[in-house]
Order: sequence, then structure tokens, then C-alpha cells
Amino acid sequence: MNQARRRRFLQCLLYASGATIAGGWWPAAVLASSQTRVQALRTSMDGEVTRLVFDLSGPVDHALFTLSDPDRVVIDLRQARLTGELRLRDEAKGPLEGLRHATRNDEDLRVVLDLSRPANPRSFLLRPTDDSGHRLVIDLQQEGAGTPDASPAVGEERPRSREVIVAIDAGHGGKDPGAIGPGGTYEKDVVLAIAKRLEKLVEKEPGMKPVMIRTGDYFLPLRERIRRARQNHADVFISIHADAAPDSRAQGSSVYMLSERGATSEAARWLAQRENEADSRLGAVPISDKDDVLASVLLDLSQTATLEASNTLADSLIGEMHRVGKVRRARVERAGFAVLRSPDVPSVLVEAAFISNPQEERKLKTAAFQQSMAEALLGGLRDYFSSHAPPGTILAENRRGRHVIQSGETLSAIASRYQVSLTQLRRHNNLNSDVIRVGQVLEIPRGG
Repeated sequence: MNQARRRRFLQCLLYASGATIAGGWWPAAVLASSQTRVQALRTSMDGEVTRLVFDLSGPVDHALFTLSDPDRVVIDLRQARLTGELRLRDEAKGPLEGLRHATRNDEDLRVVLDLSRPANPRSFLLRPTDDSGHRLVIDLQQEGAGTPDASPAVGEERPRSREVIVAIDAGHGGKDPGAIGPGGTYEKDVVLAIAKRLEKLVEKEPGMKPVMIRTGDYFLPLRERIRRARQNHADVFISIHADAAPDSRAQGSSVYMLSERGATSEAARWLAQRENEADSRLGAVPISDKDDVLASVLLDLSQTATLEASNTLADSLIGEMHRVGKVRRARVERAGFAVLRSPDVPSVLVEAAFISNPQEERKLKTAAFQQSMAEALLGGLRDYFSSHAPPGTILAENRRGRHVIQSGETLSAIASRYQVSLTQLRRHNNLNSDVIRVGQVLEIPRGG
């Protein structure tokens, strides 16, 4: 069997085995121009994860949410229709009890997964390969596997929920000053100031936790920055820079993600170096013990999902940066920056302004601009995590109609945030007072 045919065979084998690439929930952003056909369903289990793969005739925009009493996962596929058969394999059901589907609004397809116990869902699209077309993947992670009752009662502490980790990287540092403005301003100094302001904002944001890649004026190799982000299990990575150009009139901000060429060369590097590492991993998946073809397939899957998430994150940031000043390009730029090459962490590079422009150099040095840029970046993070919070995080729970109490919060402030009355919130959660605990889970009434 030649290399190309072997690769295609192992791709099919991988999808059937349900090997899981770690990451967040990444819903599709591309609308199909006409109704997409749902042609078949494949199911498999890998440990505590049940995987469903829907074979599609094209890309599909979809929504995913959960319901309780009884536990269900609902998948709405917009502009889609069923042309094949959706059948669950008995040996790959996990928490699945059954599956139902129906046409919705005369043009959408709704699929309901009936569960025997709660599960955390995530979804992502896979693009066509040589042997496979478009696919929608749904992973169901069992909640509290091994425990008789993993579903907490209202008001019970939920220690499994975690904060999303935001890796903040101030570019350059130490012997590498970066670009130097006409007035002598060092890029490494102004971007560190913005990064520290963003760190303070993220620290105060419920459900988020910052990790600073560089905290002072010292040099870090680019690969070390990636390593530190992955070591801290970052959910996203933001590298902050100040642009420079020969033309001193150039102005505005921009956001970059990794180019396809950069991803390809990085894949080759990862496959080569894993031979020398005892525990080389993509998220939670070890690849040091895989042969070249299988490791390559795993890497392809991880990079595809990561690039899609990076693009979504960059779009969210651009949408907020318009409020600070001119955005040089309203679209996401692509480049082969080495600092963006983590295959399993959505990564973007932000150029805050042109330090080579005298006016923008002065602006970069002001506390007002630094704070405004940090606030814009936080706004982009909020927008991104509103639909891409990884399962098991506080932000994912909040999205599901639950709120995990954070330090400093009050019941009245939570009621105001969700636009419900304090009385409604108390009654819905059987609370006799306004006393709440950090880590406590509140159910938000419908309509909130």
C-alpha cells in the first residue's frame, strides 16, 4: 500500500475509532448556500468520550445546547435536510439513550440526543479530505464519570468547573527591543504595559484567568513562549506587538493568525521532534507512540480546529478594536509568525498601532490608549468565549443557564446581570437569604 493510500486508510480508521483532539467548542461560522444533506451518522467511544460524526454534503451552520429534566443535547443544523439514516451503535452509546430528529421551520434539521445522565458536549466541523467529505463532529464528555450521581443539585458546589486560561504574551523583551519609534520608544516597553493592563482586566473577569508569558524586561525565545502557554494549559494565546513600516505615515491596528503555509511547516517540525520527546502530546492526546501517518492525521485534525478557532478569535478582537482607533485592515491577516504555531492552542498576534508613525508612537506611550486597547482585547475575549467556552469551564456553565459564583459577587448583582428580579432568582434556587458561596451554582430562571 503506497503512502497516500495508507494515509487515507488511517484517516478513515481514526474517524471510526473516535480518537479525540482536545480543545474548546468550535461551532461552524459558514452558512451553506443551499440545504446541506445529512447523509449518515457514525458513533464510537474513546474512554469517557462518545463521538458522533455526521457525514454532510457541505458546510453547515449549527447550534448546540443542552436541556435538563430529562437530560438532552439539541443540535440545530440550519438549512439542512436528512437524506440518510441516523442510527446509534449499541456498543458506542455511552450516555446516549436514543436519538430523535425532525424538520424545523421547513428548512432546518433538529437532532435531539436523549441522555441517561448529564454530559458536556462540544462540536467542530472537519473539511473534506481525499476520502471524506464535510463532517460535523459532536463529542459528549461524561460528567463525573464513575460517580453514581454527577448532576449537582441547585446550590451545590461544583469543583469541576474551571476558569478559561488566557495566555498574554508581550512581544520582544531584554536584548530584543523590537521596533524603535522615531522618538526612541521601544516596542518591548509599550507592549508590556498593554499586556499588564490586560492581565489586570482578565483577573477581574468572572470565569477567566490570565497567564503572563513575559512579566518583565527579559528575552524569551519564540518557542519558549509557545511552550509556556501549553504548559499552563492555555485556552487562547494573544501576542501583543507594535507595528513598524518604512513609510512613517502608516497607521492603525491589525490582527494576525497563522498562515496555511506556516501550519504545514510546523506540522513537519512537530512530526520530526516528537521522536525525541518521551511524552509529546496534542492537548490530551499522546502522539509520541504513534507512527508517522497516524500522528500526521491527528496533527491535521488538531490544526484544522485550532486555525478555525484562531480565525474566530481574531474576528472578535477586530470587532472590538474598531472602538479604539483605526483598524488598518478589517479582515484577519495571515502570516507565518513562529509565536503562533501551537497546533492545539488558538493563537493570534495583535499589532496595537504603528510605532514608526510619530503620532501613533506618542499614543502608544499614553496610559489612556494602553487601557483602551486592553479593554478592547478583553471585549474580544468575552465575545469569543460567549460561544467557544470549553466544556467544564465556568463560562460554559454560565452559557448553559447556570452561573458559578465567583469571589466578590452578590446575589443582587447576579440578578441584575441576567435581567431577572432578585425575588425570582431566590425563588428559583430555593434560597432563604442572600448569602451565597464561592463555587456555588445558581440556575438562571427562563427569560433571564
